[in-house]
Amino acid sequence: MNNESSTVHWHAMEPDEALKKLDSARDGLGEDHAEQRLEEAGPNSLEAEEGFNPIRLLARQVHNPLIYLLAGAAVLSLLVGHSVDAAVIAGVIVLNTLLGFTQEWRAEGALDALRQMAAPHARVLRNGQPAEIEATHVVPGDVLVIETGDRVAADARLLSCDNLQVDESALTGESQPVSKQPEHVDEATPMADRKNMVWMSTSVTGGRGRAVVVSTGMGTEMGRIAGEVRATGRESTPLQKRMHKLGLILGIGGISLAALVFGMGLLRSYQVFEMLMFAVAVAVSAIPEGLPAVISVTLALGVRRMADRNAIIRRMSAVETLGSTTVICSDKTGTITKNQMTVRMLWAGGQTYEVSGEGYQPEGEIKAAGGEAIGELPATLEPLVRIGVLCNNANLKEKDGQWSVEGNPSEGGLLVAAIKAGLEIEQMRKDGERLAEIPFSSDTKYMATLHPQEDGTGRIVYVKGAPERITEFCSHVLMEDGPVELNEKLRDEITSKNEEFASNALRVMAGAYREMAQGQDKLEQADAEGGLILAGLWGMIDPPREESIQAVSDTKEAGIHPVMITGDHAVTALAIAREVGIAEDGKALTGQEIESMGKPDLAKAALEGGVFARVTPAHKLKIMESLKEQGHIVAMTGDGVNDAPALKGADIGIAMGRAGTEVAKEAADMVLADDNFATIVHAVEEGRVIYSNLRRVVFFLLATNLGEILTLVGALVIGLDLPLTAVMILWVNMVTDGACTVPLGVEPKHQDVLKHPPRDPKEYIITRRVWLRMALLTPFMAAGTLGLFWHAQQSGNLDYARTVAFTTMAAFQWFQAFNARSHYQSVFSIGVFSNRWVLLGVGIAVLLQVGVVHTPLGQMLFGTIWLSWVDWLRIVMVSSSIWVVDEILKLLSVYGRPRRK
Repeated sequence: MNNESSTVHWHAMEPDEALKKLDSARDGLGEDHAEQRLEEAGPNSLEAEEGFNPIRLLARQVHNPLIYLLAGAAVLSLLVGHSVDAAVIAGVIVLNTLLGFTQEWRAEGALDALRQMAAPHARVLRNGQPAEIEATHVVPGDVLVIETGDRVAADARLLSCDNLQVDESALTGESQPVSKQPEHVDEATPMADRKNMVWMSTSVTGGRGRAVVVSTGMGTEMGRIAGEVRATGRESTPLQKRMHKLGLILGIGGISLAALVFGMGLLRSYQVFEMLMFAVAVAVSAIPEGLPAVISVTLALGVRRMADRNAIIRRMSAVETLGSTTVICSDKTGTITKNQMTVRMLWAGGQTYEVSGEGYQPEGEIKAAGGEAIGELPATLEPLVRIGVLCNNANLKEKDGQWSVEGNPSEGGLLVAAIKAGLEIEQMRKDGERLAEIPFSSDTKYMATLHPQEDGTGRIVYVKGAPERITEFCSHVLMEDGPVELNEKLRDEITSKNEEFASNALRVMAGAYREMAQGQDKLEQADAEGGLILAGLWGMIDPPREESIQAVSDTKEAGIHPVMITGDHAVTALAIAREVGIAEDGKALTGQEIESMGKPDLAKAALEGGVFARVTPAHKLKIMESLKEQGHIVAMTGDGVNDAPALKGADIGIAMGRAGTEVAKEAADMVLADDNFATIVHAVEEGRVIYSNLRRVVFFLLATNLGEILTLVGALVIGLDLPLTAVMILWVNMVTDGACTVPLGVEPKHQDVLKHPPRDPKEYIITRRVWLRMALLTPFMAAGTLGLFWHAQQSGNLDYARTVAFTTMAAFQWFQAFNARSHYQSVFSIGVFSNRWVLLGVGIAVLLQVGVVHTPLGQMLFGTIWLSWVDWLRIVMVSSSIWVVDEILKLLSVYGRPRRK
């Protein structure tokens, strides 16, 4: 029996017809039959995206232009007899590879720890008897037994049900539970409206039922979307693109420059061996050997900081993408909102009341129209609140300080409102024993229960449901003086209040009651559909998270456009968007409008309006693609299966760790362990900090390389001897710079990090301003080094002159480390001691340089000789010039000022 749900319209069949086609029966399959089908159809699981094996992950670390260039430099160094240089470069390659491999392997492990199967077990009928089996063993033709609290294990056609309601928000985006019924529907009915179908990974919030499985695994709707996820390609991040381009530029430039220097030297009658040494020195100078390793370390440290703030990064280089994000597209239900229905407004006895507090946390109070707390519960309000408790099948649970609801979310909201009103709901339910019930159905649109009256003199019927239905059944309404006849004026007032609540995106329910004679123990529809007294109205909503409101404000302050994309109704979406600050005016665009719009107009509407409702996964992809085609870096947040294709196609996909489905986590680049929208803002902030730190590191390293190149080429042009050997250059590039670059990579955030707009996605990591800065500072580095080299060479001792030039070049880097901490601000403005790691790194670099110059081992390896304190003083005075000049240029704003929003 193969999965064929995509070609068979199960919803249009009668239950018995579906059973016949599946060769099954209402009492389920036999064990032997089920085992045979399991072999044919395969396990009921989603085929996860192919993971990384160690070999492939290791190969990906080496696949980097800079690594290729470093390997070439190592071979060239070996050919000219400098095995020490070759060994150091090889060590850098190994270190960079191991760092990248370790961090990405750990990130994958962290995600694996979060993953859970959506429905690990299922109850089915086997040989006519209920049996609990692993969800992976469910096969087409199995009859599922489902009830409140279950997760549906596979797509199935309902055979029978009793007040069955299913939360399909993870699949369709609809925040309200869907009432199910087994009757067939039209063949053209959209998936979201197929009331006789239940879908894999959805949750049963009320009632019970039985359904025959029609599709399992990748044949389900969830599996279909999982297939779309894999069909949506994953692009390289902006950082990967920029570093790839930078590596190519440096490689071509280094090789070309080395060849040019070699040719110039031969034309000036230098010896071939001497010019080979010059060429190797130039090639090594042109390549920032420490760049791949320090990028990996900086990103790894950023990943660790983000994990401490509940953001688990699956791909290390994706951290940077958050820092350049210009648009965040977010689902509404469970992401911006709590996915917890909350009563906001009450109407009873002709008065309107407000209810404070959010979600299922039973903290808050009921306030009168003037804003004062009501104190004692008014007599006109008490019946409405009582109906909400007794005509209710939900239960409120508390665990570890977190409140949740078993059953229908709306009924859970009524219980919370009753607690806020001061009622003891458990005692009330015990005293008001339920004698009979008419379950809610989508046809009647109400629920009714029968209870003994409090004074024991009779019975009372409590009814709640859709206002338009309940008011039809009412002959009276409860007012301050008691029940009064429901005339046209009062009906108009109630209708007006209902419309007022609805216009504020509140879901409105009405409650009513009817006193019955003593001894009645049965409840007929006629008892609930006439002669009722209207007790009042509830207005409720799925409220936004408190953190979401602040997070949206922060994203706007950071110059990022928040966009809400949801499958919910337009009025509800727009109200939530206004409450959290995404939208101020305008309207929510619907899926039909999205289909008729061109991509440029759609991108414009997303940026200006920011609210889309009643959308499908295809609409989400179109919105995302429209924004990307306009040059935006798009982040997509979500927790449902319907978010997965857009999560995969976005520049960075962000899934929820707790409420997120397996497919969503598989598609995402980042997983929020706490499901908190505010964590995204922290991640954006961290992404900007990391990118700024990478830019500091790249500036520092390239300035060193450019200074070395100018020094070597200048010496050749002037006619001086080689001032720096290749091994000396490697020492400066690897040890001196290495001691300073890692501290620069952990530079703390500066106060204005979220005050600037996002970077231009097309902007290189080294901007024109940074090139200008290097062009102004590196000539001082070269001139200072060559000047002291020439002065020392007058002694006639080349080793002494090279030792002076070597130490001068290293000393320039000490002061450059302080310059690199900010591109615009003085080191005194950001605080000399705010990054103590830089002070430590520079201190280590100084001590190591002293060791190279003054120890026998250093002198043997690098060809240095002893320097006097006068030499050291002269070197420090000359090398500090680069710091003085940079401070002056910052003061004069020669490099410009940072962009503001």
